[in-house]
This record gives sequence, C-alpha cells and structure tokens, in this order.
Amino acid sequence: MTEQVLMPSASAEAVLQHVRPHGHVIVPLANGEPPALLDAIEQAAADGHLEGVTVHQMHALRDRPYLHGEYGDRLRHVSYFLSHITRPCFQAGTVDLVPNHFSEVFSHMNRRAHDPLIIACAAPPDRHGYFSLGVSADYTSSFIGRGRFFLEVNEHMPRTFGRNQIHVSQVEGWIRNDRPLTQVPPPEMVADDHTIAAFVADRIPDGACLQTGIGAIPNAIMSALQHHRDLGVHTELLSDGLVDLVELGVVNGVRKLHNRTKVVGTFALGTQRLYDFLHENTAIELWSARYVNDPRLLSRERNFVSINATLSVDFLGQCASETLGGHYYSSSGGQVDFARGAMYSEGGQGFIVLHSTAAHGTVSRIVPQFGVGEVVTNSKNTVDKVVTEYGVAELRAKTIRERATALIAVAHPDHRDHLTHQARELGFL
Repeated sequence: MTEQVLMPSASAEAVLQHVRPHGHVIVPLANGEPPALLDAIEQAAADGHLEGVTVHQMHALRDRPYLHGEYGDRLRHVSYFLSHITRPCFQAGTVDLVPNHFSEVFSHMNRRAHDPLIIACAAPPDRHGYFSLGVSADYTSSFIGRGRFFLEVNEHMPRTFGRNQIHVSQVEGWIRNDRPLTQVPPPEMVADDHTIAAFVADRIPDGACLQTGIGAIPNAIMSALQHHRDLGVHTELLSDGLVDLVELGVVNGVRKLHNRTKVVGTFALGTQRLYDFLHENTAIELWSARYVNDPRLLSRERNFVSINATLSVDFLGQCASETLGGHYYSSSGGQVDFARGAMYSEGGQGFIVLHSTAAHGTVSRIVPQFGVGEVVTNSKNTVDKVVTEYGVAELRAKTIRERATALIAVAHPDHRDHLTHQARELGFL
C-alpha cells in the first residue's frame, strides 16, 4: 500500500470519477448519508454530466432537489423506507419505493444494482487503517468486499465496533468533511404511552432479549424497564432510551445466546448524548441488517421480545403499519422480521403497540376491516399481542371470534358499541 492510497482526496468531486453512466449509487440511511459526496453528485446532474444514475437509500434525512425530480432521469431516487423528506416525493411520483423487509434490503439492492458505488460517512481511520461506518451498518456493511466504496470521513461520527469496519485498501477514495450529525430528539411521551408501557413491561421477564422500534411508546417501554435485571438487546435501532438501561446495569446481555454481553443493533439515531455514548464503546456492536434482523437467528434466542408500533389493527389482527388513509407513509422496516423471530423463540413474545384512537379520539384505530389502499404489514398469522392504553389483546392461537372480542375490549370505550355492531354484521360475533 502506498502513502498516496492513504491520503484523502482534495475535494468531493473526486467521487465523480467512480460514478458510471446508468450506474447505481448505494447510500446508507439517516446519518450514514455523506452530504458532501451527494452534493457533488447532485451538482454533476444539474450540470448535465450524469446519465441515468440511480440512488438507492432507506430513510433519507436531508431534502434535495433531485428527490423532487429536478434532474429528470439523470439522477433518480429509489427508496426502501419513506421518511418525512421522501414521503411527499413518492406521492408526487419523483421517488420510487421498493416493498421489503429490512433483513432483505441488501439482497434487493444487490439484485437491482449491478457493480454499485457505495458512498458513506465514516469515522476517521484508526492506526491500523480501518474506518468505522459509525452509526449506520444497515445494508451498507454487507457490501464490504462486494462493492466499490468511496467514504466521507467525519470527526463527529462515533467510532463503533461490530461488523462495520472497512480497511483503507478496500476503498476507492475518501474525503474529509467534518460536520455535526443530525440529532433526532425522543418524541414527547404522554400519559397513554406510559400506561401502554406498563402493560408491556409487566410481561417482560428478567433475562429477556429485546427489540424495540421507534416512537414515543417504545421509548416509554424502555423507561419502564429500569427495575428489570439481565436484559439483552438485539434490535435494529439504537436510541436514547438504551443509554440509561446500560448505565444502570439493567442491560448487560449475560443471558443472550448470540453476541453475549453485547448490545447489538444495525443503526443508531438520536441525540448527541447517544452518539457520545456509542463512541468507542466496546459493549455496543453494529452489524448488518442481514444479521440483526434475520428471523432464523432471532428464533434461537430464548425469551426474545419484539415491540413495534402500528397505525391500525383490524378484527383479524392484521396490522397496517406503513400506510395512512390509503397512502404510503413509510414501509415495512423490520417489524415482520422481529415478529417472526419472536414467534419461533422459546418463550418469545411479539407486542404491537398503538393508541386506541386518532384525530383527538374521533377515529378508532381498532377497525373491523381496512379501507381501500391500506397495506397489511404484520399478518394475522404472526401477530401475538396488541396493546393499547386499555389493555392487552392476546391473539396468538385465538379464533376469529376471540380475536374480535379481545380487540374490541382494548378499543376506546366510545367506539366499542359501534365496533361490536360491526363485528356482528361481519359474522365475527
């Protein structure tokens, strides 16, 4: 290896030498996105120097002109999970969406993108010449040794461990661009969140291995677990709620089968406190989503507990977690991956959590049937426990009649009579 290989490029435009006509660019989700490199690629599209390039990414955090179709087919975005940024673009037809389970995103990208260029943020190289992909292992780390990498090195990116290391000899080039990571504060919790959290926490045994999704309710559940013992964490998202549990000694992973004593995730998103906690913390490992979200691996963990939020549940127990009002809102993410893993785990439990109503109580989120355009994320055959602020509906191995009865019991009292009438009309009661 020559000294030249070790040196960063002078400017982000160096990445353009590696972007091929009709080529594909893979970008990590959230803070793994390299802003300066994407700026350079986007400027090249604006100047007419790109032809038919496709960018593949989950959950973009930064708005960009190309997402709105500014450069036509010169530069186009394919999403694997819509964010608040890409959601309106998808509705406008300037962004495409690939349905997926998070565990399969790498294989989908690998199928669609021939000889891709992977551009990613990374922590500075260590004395051995290894970069860390920091807060986003996701699908990106699975391309190490399988794709061409160009990195944007940022001193603010925490150096994390796990299967997210890439040696300088494995990259086409790299630049320096030091800028703070985007912070996403935990959503504010309301009384109903804590009520739901208490129902769930009471059913989690000491020594369980946890996966929690994103949102106020999962955060409330993390805060409700502070008196538990010997919990493990194997989850796609590492968030601020984890920090207190590790520092209190509640999460230590000593009863885990896989990655014993380690907290395992595939990406992190939160505040600076979380990013500081992750930096050079050997208790935390970030692995690819192919590993973290694999239901076959999860099924071998004893007492694996999956906790995910949904938008509505019908009388059969089907969960619509990615559409709202018949329009796409996000995507499947890892919800089904973890629900299936919990289903086959010895002592496993799968919790689906939601408030009983929306629109200030006027709309029940327990519904008889889904409307036109609503997409089922978690199937009736996989769902286990549905939790609202009014209790827990146990659905596993239950009949349709028993399911409808249990779900109406956890619906808001103002809607129960109407739901009961509709259940009878459908022949469910």
